[in-house]
Amino acid sequence: MELVKVEVADFVAVVTMDAPPVNAVNAQLMDEMIQTFDQMSDRDDVRVVVVTGKGKIFCAGADIKGRANKVFEPGERWAHSRRARELSYSIIECKKPVLAAVNGPALGAGMGIAVSCDILLCSDNASFGLPEVDVGLMGGGRHAMRVCGHSLTRRMMMTGDRISGAELYRRGIVEACVPLEELMPATMEMARRIASKSPLASRTAKNSASTIEGMGLRDGYRFEQNMTAELGQTNDSREAMRAFAEKRPPVFTGT
Repeated sequence: MELVKVEVADFVAVVTMDAPPVNAVNAQLMDEMIQTFDQMSDRDDVRVVVVTGKGKIFCAGADIKGRANKVFEPGERWAHSRRARELSYSIIECKKPVLAAVNGPALGAGMGIAVSCDILLCSDNASFGLPEVDVGLMGGGRHAMRVCGHSLTRRMMMTGDRISGAELYRRGIVEACVPLEELMPATMEMARRIASKSPLASRTAKNSASTIEGMGLRDGYRFEQNMTAELGQTNDSREAMRAFAEKRPPVFTGT
């Protein structure tokens, strides 16, 4: 990996986009991110993933400079779009919970990366935006709709406005907005709390949340009940209940 760095400790993997100067999204970054998150799903030493950006910008979005004078070969444009979709899916479909530590602007495709994560935290210099309207492109609106709602999504799509970290927190889009130096400690504290849970329970919770998102109440609740029944048959579930009754910390084995 050249543009994506991974560090693992205490069952938490920190995935850092490191594509200076602004972590712009090009084909190489997308391929490396997809490969990284596919690996996260299979690594037994990883229970939670944190994704962030190197430097002052989380991700500036599409590599506009690289595309400005590019002549696409037949089929190349469609392949690029497919790769961009798979980048989001690799995060959404990752078996492990993914936290975004948004350390600066997350624009266009960068916002898509952030909102594909399960839990979002940001620094007070962070912002979300869809600037495609200003550079002759379009995209990212459907990702924004998952967290931003009707009016705000359209505002970003039609004006290119950036929404500050403080405003994102006020609207309940991110879980925290803290000074930059406090962002990774706050994110890691939450990541370690999740990592202390049964890895089976965490994976089931993510799968359940992602699946029921598009369901009605009856079907969604039925799905959760089915997941509860399956989880209840595991050793980790029985250990959690024994530990609760015995008033001691549980010891999870992931089985």
